[in-house]
Amino acid sequence: MRVGYLSVAAPGGRANEDFVLAGEDFVVVLDGASVSAPETGCRHDVAWVTRRLGVRLGQLLVEEPQWPLTEVLRVAIERLRELHADSCDLGHPDSPSATVALLRRRGERLEHLVLADSPVLVELTDGRLEVVLDDRVERLPAYDLATVARLRNASGGFWVASTRPEAADQALTGCHPLGEVRRFAVLTDGVSRLVERYGWSWRRLLDVLDEQGPEGAVRAVRAAELAEPPGLRGKRHDDATVAFGRPGPLD
Repeated sequence: MRVGYLSVAAPGGRANEDFVLAGEDFVVVLDGASVSAPETGCRHDVAWVTRRLGVRLGQLLVEEPQWPLTEVLRVAIERLRELHADSCDLGHPDSPSATVALLRRRGERLEHLVLADSPVLVELTDGRLEVVLDDRVERLPAYDLATVARLRNASGGFWVASTRPEAADQALTGCHPLGEVRRFAVLTDGVSRLVERYGWSWRRLLDVLDEQGPEGAVRAVRAAELAEPPGLRGKRHDDATVAFGRPGPLD
C-alpha cells in the first residue's frame, strides 16, 4: 500500500496524545482520550497508553497476519494491561483510554476496524464512499464525569481501548475487495472535525488529502479552528492525525 501520514499536537505545547503507525500492509491510528477526571487509578498519562498500545497493535499485525482484527486488538489490550497491572488500578472506570482505527491489506481484501470516534474512509472505484464511524459517544444521555465514567465500556454506552480486552468485540469491522478500492484515509477526530464541526463533506476531505497530502488537511483544520465562532461544544484545538493512501503499488 502507498500511505502518507502526519500527526501533530494541538497548539499550546501539550504532548500529542494521538499515535500513527504504518507498514507495508497496515495502518494504525489511535486517539488518546484526554483525562478530565481528577483521578484515573493509573500512574501513566494518556500518551504513554496510546504509544504502547499502538506499538503492540503494529507488532501483532506483523507477527500474526492471519488473526482477525478483533483478536489483534484484544491481545494488544491484554499486553498493554500486563505492562502496568502491578502499578495501576486497572478496574478504575476513568483509566486512560484511546480510540482505535485500523486498515489491513490481507490477500485480496482491505479490512478495517474502528472502535470509538476515529473514522476510516474507503472510496471505491465505482465512486461510492464508505465512512466507518463509531458514533456511540455522541449518543450519551449526558456528558458529566459520572455519566461518562458509568457508560464507558458498558452496555448501552460507548467502547474504547483501555483495560478491558472485551472492548475488541464491540469494534466495527468489515472489508472490501482490494481491486475495488480507489483510495482510503484513517484519521482522528482532530481532522474529521473538518466534516463534523466545520461543514466539509467527506469527499472534499478526501480530495484535499489526495491533492495536498496530510499537511493540507491539517492546515485546513488549524485555519478552521482559528476562525471558529464562539459557543461550539468541545475543544477549540485538538491533536490532528491522518493517514491517506491507495492500495496499489507506485505508478
